[in-house]
Amino acid sequence: MAVCAAIIGKDNSSKFFVTLNPDEELHFQYKVLSSLDIIEDKLATGTKGGADTKELYLGMLLSLETYKIYGYVTNTKIKFVIVVDSTNVVLRDNEIRSMFRKIHSEFADIVSNPFYIPGEPIISKNFTTSMKNIMTGTV
Repeated sequence: MAVCAAIIGKDNSSKFFVTLNPDEELHFQYKVLSSLDIIEDKLATGTKGGADTKELYLGMLLSLETYKIYGYVTNTKIKFVIVVDSTNVVLRDNEIRSMFRKIHSEFADIVSNPFYIPGEPIISKNFTTSMKNIMTGTV
Protein backbone atom coordinates (compact mmCIF):
# COMPACT_ATOMS: atom_id res chain seq x y z
CA MET A 1 0.00 0.00 0.00
CA ALA A 2 1.29 3.42 -0.94
CA VAL A 3 1.01 6.29 1.53
CA CYS A 4 1.65 9.12 -0.93
CA ALA A 5 1.50 9.74 -4.68
CA ALA A 6 2.58 12.76 -6.69
CA ILE A 7 2.52 13.91 -10.29
CA ILE A 8 5.28 16.35 -11.22
CA GLY A 9 5.37 18.31 -14.46
CA LYS A 10 8.30 18.38 -16.88
CA ASP A 11 9.38 21.70 -15.35
CA ASN A 12 9.41 20.04 -11.88
CA SER A 13 6.25 21.84 -10.76
CA SER A 14 3.72 19.90 -8.73
CA LYS A 15 0.60 18.97 -10.72
CA PHE A 16 -1.03 16.67 -8.18
CA PHE A 17 -0.23 15.49 -4.67
CA VAL A 18 -2.19 13.16 -2.40
CA THR A 19 -1.48 11.41 0.90
CA LEU A 20 -3.57 8.97 2.88
CA ASN A 21 -2.85 10.98 6.04
CA PRO A 22 -3.36 14.72 5.35
CA ASP A 23 -1.48 15.63 8.56
CA GLU A 24 1.77 14.35 7.01
CA GLU A 25 1.43 16.14 3.67
CA LEU A 26 4.32 18.56 4.21
CA HIS A 27 6.54 15.72 5.43
CA PHE A 28 5.89 13.76 2.22
CA GLN A 29 6.29 16.81 -0.01
CA TYR A 30 9.90 17.11 1.22
CA LYS A 31 10.52 13.45 0.46
CA VAL A 32 9.00 13.66 -3.02
CA LEU A 33 10.88 16.84 -3.90
CA SER A 34 14.16 15.33 -2.72
CA SER A 35 13.63 12.38 -5.06
CA LEU A 36 13.39 14.68 -8.12
CA ASP A 37 17.18 15.07 -8.20
CA ILE A 38 17.56 11.30 -8.43
CA ILE A 39 15.00 11.15 -11.25
CA GLU A 40 16.86 13.84 -13.18
CA ASP A 41 20.14 12.01 -12.62
CA LYS A 42 18.68 8.70 -13.85
CA LEU A 43 17.24 10.40 -16.93
CA ALA A 44 20.55 12.09 -17.72
CA THR A 45 22.62 8.93 -17.34
CA GLY A 46 20.05 6.90 -19.28
CA THR A 47 20.46 9.01 -22.41
CA LYS A 48 24.28 9.23 -22.21
CA GLY A 49 24.99 5.63 -21.36
CA GLY A 50 22.99 4.20 -24.24
CA ALA A 51 20.59 2.53 -21.82
CA ASP A 52 17.06 1.64 -22.80
CA THR A 53 15.26 4.98 -22.69
CA LYS A 54 11.95 3.32 -23.55
CA GLU A 55 11.66 2.00 -19.99
CA LEU A 56 9.31 4.32 -18.14
CA TYR A 57 9.66 2.69 -14.73
CA LEU A 58 12.70 4.02 -12.87
CA GLY A 59 12.52 1.65 -9.92
CA MET A 60 13.30 2.53 -6.34
CA LEU A 61 14.72 6.03 -6.02
CA LEU A 62 15.29 6.25 -2.26
CA SER A 63 15.14 3.81 0.59
CA LEU A 64 14.70 5.55 3.92
CA GLU A 65 14.19 4.08 7.38
CA THR A 66 10.41 4.16 7.19
CA TYR A 67 9.64 4.70 3.49
CA LYS A 68 10.67 3.64 0.01
CA ILE A 69 10.23 6.04 -2.88
CA TYR A 70 9.63 4.81 -6.45
CA GLY A 71 9.63 6.75 -9.71
CA TYR A 72 8.15 6.61 -13.19
CA VAL A 73 8.56 9.03 -16.10
CA THR A 74 6.31 9.32 -19.15
CA ASN A 75 7.55 9.98 -22.68
CA THR A 76 6.56 13.63 -22.22
CA LYS A 77 8.75 13.88 -19.07
CA ILE A 78 5.84 13.93 -16.60
CA LYS A 79 7.08 12.30 -13.40
CA PHE A 80 5.05 10.05 -11.11
CA VAL A 81 6.34 9.35 -7.60
CA ILE A 82 4.96 6.86 -5.10
CA VAL A 83 5.98 6.66 -1.44
CA VAL A 84 5.50 3.22 0.14
CA ASP A 85 5.75 2.23 3.78
CA SER A 86 8.92 0.12 4.12
CA THR A 87 7.30 -2.21 6.62
CA ASN A 88 5.05 -3.42 3.78
CA VAL A 89 7.06 -6.41 2.53
CA VAL A 90 4.11 -7.83 0.59
CA LEU A 91 4.35 -5.14 -2.12
CA ARG A 92 6.60 -6.37 -4.91
CA ASP A 93 8.10 -4.67 -7.93
CA ASN A 94 5.30 -5.95 -10.20
CA GLU A 95 2.63 -4.38 -7.98
CA ILE A 96 4.50 -1.06 -8.01
CA ARG A 97 4.69 -1.19 -11.82
CA SER A 98 0.99 -1.96 -11.97
CA MET A 99 0.22 1.03 -9.74
CA PHE A 100 2.23 3.28 -12.02
CA ARG A 101 0.42 1.96 -15.10
CA LYS A 102 -2.93 2.64 -13.47
CA ILE A 103 -1.85 6.14 -12.44
CA HIS A 104 -0.59 6.78 -15.97
CA SER A 105 -3.94 5.67 -17.36
CA GLU A 106 -5.88 7.91 -14.94
CA PHE A 107 -3.56 10.81 -15.77
CA ALA A 108 -4.11 10.31 -19.51
CA ASP A 109 -7.87 10.34 -18.93
CA ILE A 110 -7.80 13.56 -16.90
CA VAL A 111 -5.58 15.50 -19.33
CA SER A 112 -7.74 14.32 -22.23
CA ASN A 113 -10.67 16.15 -20.69
CA PRO A 114 -11.45 19.18 -22.88
CA PHE A 115 -11.94 21.32 -19.76
CA TYR A 116 -8.45 20.60 -18.41
CA ILE A 117 -5.98 23.41 -19.09
CA PRO A 118 -2.57 21.88 -19.97
CA GLY A 119 0.12 22.62 -17.42
CA GLU A 120 -2.31 23.51 -14.63
CA PRO A 121 -2.51 21.55 -11.35
CA ILE A 122 -5.10 18.78 -11.33
CA ILE A 123 -8.03 19.60 -9.06
CA SER A 124 -10.67 16.90 -9.25
CA LYS A 125 -12.48 14.97 -6.54
CA ASN A 126 -12.97 11.97 -8.85
CA PHE A 127 -9.27 11.90 -9.74
CA THR A 128 -8.29 12.15 -6.07
CA THR A 129 -10.66 9.29 -5.19
CA SER A 130 -9.34 7.08 -7.97
CA MET A 131 -5.74 7.86 -6.95
CA LYS A 132 -6.48 6.89 -3.34
CA ASN A 133 -8.11 3.69 -4.58
CA ILE A 134 -4.98 2.87 -6.59
CA MET A 135 -2.78 3.63 -3.57
CA THR A 136 -4.77 1.38 -1.24
CA GLY A 137 -5.20 -1.37 -3.85
CA THR A 138 -8.99 -1.23 -3.93
CA VAL A 139 -9.12 -0.88 -7.72
